[in-house]
Amino acid sequence: MKVEEHLTELVSRLKKASENNLLSVILYGSAATEEFHPKHSDLNVLCIMRELGKEELSKLHAASTWWAKKGHPAPLFFTLDELHHSADVFAIELLDIKAARRILYGEDVIASLHVPMDLHRLHVERELRNNTLRLRQHYVMHPADSRRTLELMVSSISTFVALFRHALIALGEDPPPTKRATVDRLGSVLGFDPSPFHTVLDIREGHKRERDVDAQATFDKYLTGIAKATEEVDRRLAVPPANE
Repeated sequence: MKVEEHLTELVSRLKKASENNLLSVILYGSAATEEFHPKHSDLNVLCIMRELGKEELSKLHAASTWWAKKGHPAPLFFTLDELHHSADVFAIELLDIKAARRILYGEDVIASLHVPMDLHRLHVERELRNNTLRLRQHYVMHPADSRRTLELMVSSISTFVALFRHALIALGEDPPPTKRATVDRLGSVLGFDPSPFHTVLDIREGHKRERDVDAQATFDKYLTGIAKATEEVDRRLAVPPANE
């Protein structure tokens, strides 16, 4: 089955299982943009329900496991009230969904969703720090293994580019529509070299062979760029202490 067939079948199974409990099924992330890559991009699906107690969740089991067995991430389930009350703690994720989504069934409940931007700024700083720490944790386990180093960069590039996009938003910039343009823009704003990110995207998208890349030199520049971006975002978005 192809992507569209998978999505159509999932909606059909969810509707049959949930009956009147299903309000909306939303495709989000890169699959809802022109940057969808079949090999690396996930089909992320958000389902909005009226009720989500034990009985309602049990009815969703068959459709969810069928979807997961096709190699896709399990759908996310929210009630409408939960969605609105979660905008403060999922500011990054919900802004992404607002920016790129496709309604597969039901209402567009995202259009009117308010995301508090003061909390978004804090989330961007925190996630840049957290993901930088994770990158270091993974690298230090196999520092001399170039194959693993390339895998680490390829597996992390989407996360960092997404955070770079949100860094631009937090800094008051209008982010470009593509990953490469986003990296270039933030590199220009914050003063870091975007070239290693282009190299990793080339590998990820099949435009460059792994054997043609110096993994360790690329990682050195990749890590340096991420650290520079993280420090500059933290410095520029720092809230000055209140005068006593």
